[in-house]
Amino acid sequence: MNLIPLLLITLLIAITINIILKRFNIPTIIGYILTGVIIKYLFSLQHLHNETLYHIAEFGIVFLMFTIGLEFSIRHLWNMKKEVFVNGFLQVFITGNVLGAICHEILGMELKTSIIVGFALSLSSTAIVLKILNENREINKAYGRKALGILLFQDIAVIPILLMISIFTSEDANVSTLILNTVLGALSVFGILFIVGKYFINKFLSWVVLTDSTEIFISSILLIVIGSSFIAYYFGFSYSLGAFIAGMMIAESKFKYQIEADLTPFRDLLLGVFFITVGMQIDLEIAAQNIGWILAVLFGVMFIKALIIFIILSIGDLKRTALKTALSLMQIGEFALAIFSLAHSKNLLDDQTNQILILAVVFSMIISPFVLNHVKKIAGIFIKEKIVDEEAIPTGYHNHIIICGYGPLGQKIAKKLKDMNIKYLIIEYDIELVKIGKSQNEPVYFGNAAQKTILEAANIKEAIATIVAIENSEHLRLVCEAISSVSKFVNTVVKVKDLKEKRLLEDLHINHIVVESEKMAEILTNEALICKI
Repeated sequence: MNLIPLLLITLLIAITINIILKRFNIPTIIGYILTGVIIKYLFSLQHLHNETLYHIAEFGIVFLMFTIGLEFSIRHLWNMKKEVFVNGFLQVFITGNVLGAICHEILGMELKTSIIVGFALSLSSTAIVLKILNENREINKAYGRKALGILLFQDIAVIPILLMISIFTSEDANVSTLILNTVLGALSVFGILFIVGKYFINKFLSWVVLTDSTEIFISSILLIVIGSSFIAYYFGFSYSLGAFIAGMMIAESKFKYQIEADLTPFRDLLLGVFFITVGMQIDLEIAAQNIGWILAVLFGVMFIKALIIFIILSIGDLKRTALKTALSLMQIGEFALAIFSLAHSKNLLDDQTNQILILAVVFSMIISPFVLNHVKKIAGIFIKEKIVDEEAIPTGYHNHIIICGYGPLGQKIAKKLKDMNIKYLIIEYDIELVKIGKSQNEPVYFGNAAQKTILEAANIKEAIATIVAIENSEHLRLVCEAISSVSKFVNTVVKVKDLKEKRLLEDLHINHIVVESEKMAEILTNEALICKI
């Protein structure tokens, strides 16, 4: 078969379908999966199993995990230890055991097969969830952080699941030796990537930048991503885990934003290839013959997963946040496809059961984007917003400070003002953060600071100052525009990440723009001089 016509027609079909779907606001993921189904039957690829193509497609997830890692340094990940190691462990352990018990007791599967299937079904789709959370800018919301934490643990959990397949199908291997090798492999991966990331990558990239060549810089980033992925794979782990660790290693470097910008085209293109390969796994004949079983597995697993995640997160967290996280993660993930493929090759799964499970996974991935894009509306059907989001800002505030945004920075500012006995109020548009503030008796009120009526209700003209502590660049601009339109004489302090964000605000009447990178450089320099003295 000539690959050029196949490639051209695949691109034409994918572009055409996605242009049509975009008019109806349907995610491109669906278009890529449909493309895979079409080219499978158009070119009679029903019996094609191209492992090389799958590995190429998998690198879409690799680049996605690397860019996610850029947002999460080791310190940041440690701050998420509850989301990753507590919530993630409980979700995988409980869901895997419950689904495994159903497979064994109700569906009559062998015990070994039931355990593998149960834990494979407990995994969610990293590729879909993180892609859509990033596109919708929900990754830093409360439910987005919880979803990310659980997904990270699931990626780690793939390793013991694959190890279980080796243990169940190995006749003469020593189980303790297999476990010991896995532990040593994990220590080796983390050790190698940590040492390389801490002592070599920044110096290496500094040398690359001196060449003043974009081509060499991008090639160097590809070398880092692919190299770290190969190291993890060599020791028996997933490609994506190695890429995520590498991303964390350089998360706090000065190259972070440039790397992220340069990698985005590679990431999105390879993710498209990945979803096309997912579509190629759909067998319409088997789907038609077993549609009842497929739908039963599909909706049964999604309901059980969502219920378990909701129960786990409801303990000590807001129920609405728990529900949104559960809805985000109730699909079955792409790593389940790899696990089923290996289990099938090791004769743990028969042909028909394997296809039913694969089709249930693929259909859950098709449904998932629609759920993720409407997660707030769906959550609202079951858990309504409380009256706190309609609470009006009380009148009578004057000689006060207005804080726009109650994220991590806004919370620290509020604490400092409280310690200094300075009157302040907080305007926040994320209802979960409003509830957190209210639970701590903070004067936080639900509202969009980009609306003049909200600013006027906060009596902005009588305020000592207005501090804008918002991370989203577009929303930051809108808030500053609203403040400037209320009055040119409002004393406004705005925090921006870099000079690029600062330039977005230079045409507005902003008194003080604090550039985070410059201020940090000044603080670090001063600290260094103090240490020297």
